[in-house]
Amino acid sequence: MKKYLLLLLLLPALAAPVAAQKVKTKTKGAGAELPLAARRQLPLFGGLTPEAAQQLMGAAFLKGIDQNFASRTEASQFFARKGYEYINEGQADTARYRFNLAWLLDPKNPEAYRGLGLLASSTALDESIGLFERALAITPASSAYLADLGASYLLRYDQSKKSKDLKAAFEHLQKATTTDPTNAYAFQQLARAHYLQGNYALAWEAVHKGQNLNLTSVDFDFIADLVSKQPDPQGKFK
Repeated sequence: MKKYLLLLLLLPALAAPVAAQKVKTKTKGAGAELPLAARRQLPLFGGLTPEAAQQLMGAAFLKGIDQNFASRTEASQFFARKGYEYINEGQADTARYRFNLAWLLDPKNPEAYRGLGLLASSTALDESIGLFERALAITPASSAYLADLGASYLLRYDQSKKSKDLKAAFEHLQKATTTDPTNAYAFQQLARAHYLQGNYALAWEAVHKGQNLNLTSVDFDFIADLVSKQPDPQGKFK
């Protein structure tokens, strides 16, 4: 663990030789030349390939990785874990950079895409959905990824009011709860999907399933909306 902490301290120095560089890319959406300082705050370094991102970080960075980790896959997992820690600490910029590093070291690490998707969910829903889809493509049976994707479609439906978004949300959330019947978060999101479809009895059923699994998963603002449509059949929520 000491060597990992040392590597974190060395990250700015390792990146320093290329910090002022600008990289041209023909990747869709990447646009004009951008320095490393800007790219590190864009998901997947702003549309670079993993190889281009590695080149941007420089040989010194990669050498430091190879010296401090048994493999780049292990290093990727480490940076993904650090990304979640920084999310929990409210340091979104640092978290995004860590997830980007996790991705360039192992493009098959689904947690890199999921972490970036979570960070994008409050500002760029289309981008968030795309990132969750990439995580799910790597691990199709993940209830957590299915729930993340379903919840993002629900958020987009709130804006678009397009039935296809609500349908996609429902399908992913239903699959999430089937894949893992203990996923309380997925049940609460499924309850919202039922509510938006006007199926209030099914919404209450999903609420109670989630509540029985984890009371903290209950969204009481949503419960107030649901109660206004149909009283709780079990009388637990007034």
